[in-house]
Amino acid sequence: MVDAVVLAGSTNDGPLKECSPACFEALIRIGRKAMVEYVVEALLAAGGVRRVLVVGPAAELSDLLAGERVTVAGSAGGIMDNIEAGLNLLSGEKRVLLATSDIPMLTPQAVDDFLNLCGDMSGDLYYPVISRQAVEKKFGSSKRTYVNLKEGVFTGGNLFLINPAKFKKCMENGKKLVSLRKSPLGLCRLLGLSFVVKFLMHTLTLGEVEKKVSQLLDVKGVVVISEFPEIGVDVDKPGDLELAQKMIEVRRY
Repeated sequence: MVDAVVLAGSTNDGPLKECSPACFEALIRIGRKAMVEYVVEALLAAGGVRRVLVVGPAAELSDLLAGERVTVAGSAGGIMDNIEAGLNLLSGEKRVLLATSDIPMLTPQAVDDFLNLCGDMSGDLYYPVISRQAVEKKFGSSKRTYVNLKEGVFTGGNLFLINPAKFKKCMENGKKLVSLRKSPLGLCRLLGLSFVVKFLMHTLTLGEVEKKVSQLLDVKGVVVISEFPEIGVDVDKPGDLELAQKMIEVRRY
């Protein structure tokens, strides 16, 4: 089993501010709960998760989240700062599961499937991708950022399994990758000219992406293909919020 860190420090100053007065995206209400509550509940119900640490607005989160297996810590700054703060609080763990707070449709089955895909967890960084076909089969024409690769068309997931001992080493380049996560072409430029060409020709393979990211971050990176679109459909636009409201209403929890 692994411990999980939920990143809940993003302020609600983007497109969703028109939909909710909440100061933080994690606190936006969907049905009868805040968005972050659905994520925490899914993690706690997963068989492979031992406990959950939520990093964000401590006072507000403490009022929402309670239990022996849940801990709340104040935000330390940006996303990479919050990851570092969370890993420091879980010092001694060999692998930690990272999740963003904006995937309220997450299910325990999706979490356990991802952990199973990580196998013996000997890698330093596991990153899931989901095919466009899998996303559209469950969520229709939900607008995602897709990348055309030789094996198919994929979007990235919002769960990561990381080796805390390697985090500081790859933090600087990791910040660049995070800042470009919504820009496939920008990521390819960072990874090299040949990647740009292969990306444009749709001949870039998952194996090449995995190898290059491993070299760039000086870690053993592993890309896994998940069949659970819930880990890749985040809520950062009004249309996403509407979709989440409909799906959660049907799910009734």
